[in-house]
Amino acid sequence: MVWQRLERRTDLLETQSNRLREANEGNAAQDVPCKHPLSACATSCFDQSLRLIEAQGASCDPGSLGQRSYCYGRLDHVALPQVHFNFNSIQGPPFLAARGPWALMEKALLRYAAIAVPLLVAACGGAPKAPSDAPPEVGIVRVQAESVPLSRDVVGRLAPVRTADVRARVPGILLKRLYREGSDVKAGQKLFQIDPAPYQAALDAALAALAQADASAKNAQVRAERNRAVLASGAVSRSDVDTSNANERSGAAAVKQAEANVESARINLGLATVMAPISGRSGQQAVTEGALVGQGEATLLTTIQQIDQLYVNFERPADEILRLRDLERTGEVTLVEHDKARLQTILPNNQPYHEMGTVDFADVTVDSTTGALAFRGVLPNPDRLLMPGMFVNIRLLLGRRTHAFRVPQAAVRRDSVGAYVQVVGADGRVSQKRVDADDISGADWVVTRGLSDGDQVIVAGVDRVKPGMLVRAIVYQPEASNAGEAVAGRQAVAAQ
Repeated sequence: MVWQRLERRTDLLETQSNRLREANEGNAAQDVPCKHPLSACATSCFDQSLRLIEAQGASCDPGSLGQRSYCYGRLDHVALPQVHFNFNSIQGPPFLAARGPWALMEKALLRYAAIAVPLLVAACGGAPKAPSDAPPEVGIVRVQAESVPLSRDVVGRLAPVRTADVRARVPGILLKRLYREGSDVKAGQKLFQIDPAPYQAALDAALAALAQADASAKNAQVRAERNRAVLASGAVSRSDVDTSNANERSGAAAVKQAEANVESARINLGLATVMAPISGRSGQQAVTEGALVGQGEATLLTTIQQIDQLYVNFERPADEILRLRDLERTGEVTLVEHDKARLQTILPNNQPYHEMGTVDFADVTVDSTTGALAFRGVLPNPDRLLMPGMFVNIRLLLGRRTHAFRVPQAAVRRDSVGAYVQVVGADGRVSQKRVDADDISGADWVVTRGLSDGDQVIVAGVDRVKPGMLVRAIVYQPEASNAGEAVAGRQAVAAQ
C-alpha cells in the first residue's frame, strides 16, 4: 500500500533526524508549533532540505507530500541545533482530518514534516546577508612607451654551405671503399679505388710514344742543321733545306703531342683513385665494390656536405618589406642593413640555439607564385648539432621600434574585430581600448597603437569586469618564479 511504503520511508528519515539531534545534544531547545504556512523563501528551502535528507542516505519522494503549502513548524531563521519539535503539538492540514485508512497517511506525513523542517532550516542558512557594495579588485600595470627590439618569427630550412657529389670520372670496376661512411673527410682524402690496370697500361703506351716522338724530332733537328750549314756552298738545294726545316718543326710538334698523351694517361690513372673534392661530412656509399662505374656517365659514388656552417633559407612577404621601409621613413622603426640583420634559431624543443647567425642574401625578385622574397642566412654549426634539411623556427632581429608598449600576454584579448585591452580610468571605471599587437617580445605583447603613456592596463581579473564597472586597481606583481603564476599585489594604486 502507498501509505505503508511512506510509513517505512518516514521511519528511515526519523532515524536520520534522531542522529542529528543526538549529535547536537545539550544545546538549547525550543518548542515550535507547527501550524503556519510556508513562505516563498521556505518553499525554496524545503526542496533543498529534501535533497539534504536524501544525501544522508534516505530515500524520499517530494511529490508524495501532496499539499506542500503547509508549514509544519515555525521558521524564524534559527540554527538547526536550537530547534526541537514538540510532536504532541503537530497538527495536520484539514484534508487529513478524516479517519479510517487515511490515519496511517496522516501519521506518516506529520512525521515526515517533523524530520524535514530542521533540515529545511539548515538549508536556508539563517537570515540572508546583505550583498557587499565593495568594487572588485583587479591587477593593473602602468605602461610607458619605450624602444623595443623589432623582430619577426619565421620558419626556415637548413642547407649545407657546400655540397659535393663524388662521382666516377673514368670507367672501370670499383675495387674498394677507402673511408668510413658518415665520417668527416678532408679535401684530397682517398675515398674509392677503381681498377687502375687499364690506365697504367695506357700511361706506359703514352710514355713509349713520347720517347719515339722525341727520337724522331732529334733526327729531324740534326738533318735540318746540317742542310742549313752547307746551303752556302751549294751542296744542297734550297728546297732540301726547307724540307729539313719542316721535318724539324713536325718532330717538335709530335713530341708535344706525345707529352700531352702522357699527361692525359697520367690523369686517367689518377682518377682511378677517387678523392674527396671538399672537406666535410661524408654520406652513404651509393654503389658497392665490384660494380662497373663511369661507363657512359659519371656514376654517383657518395656525397660530401660541409656542415660546420649552414645556410638557412626563408621567405618574407614583399608587402611586409615595403611596410617596414615606410615605417623607417616615418621614424617609427630603425632598420639595420640586410647584411647586418641577425637571426636566432629556435630548436624543436623550443630552446634557443647558442650561436647567432646573420642574413647574407636578399633576393630582389618577387616570386610570382608566393608573392614573397627569398632570404638566406649563415648559421655557425661548430658542434654539428644542426643538420641539413631540418625545419627550424627563426627569430629575425631587424632593428628597433622607437615607440611601443610592452603589455603582459594575459592582458591582451582578441575577438572577431581584433585585439583589445581593458584599462582603468582616473575615475576607477573600466574602459576598453582597441590595440595593434602583432609582435611578441619575451613574455609580453608589443603594442604599437591604441595605448598612451600611463594607461592602467588590467592584467589580473580581466574576466570579472566589463566596460563601465567601478573597480579597485592594485599593482600587478608576478609571484616568485618557483610558483609559476602571476598574482595581483595588495598595494593599492595611488590616484593620479
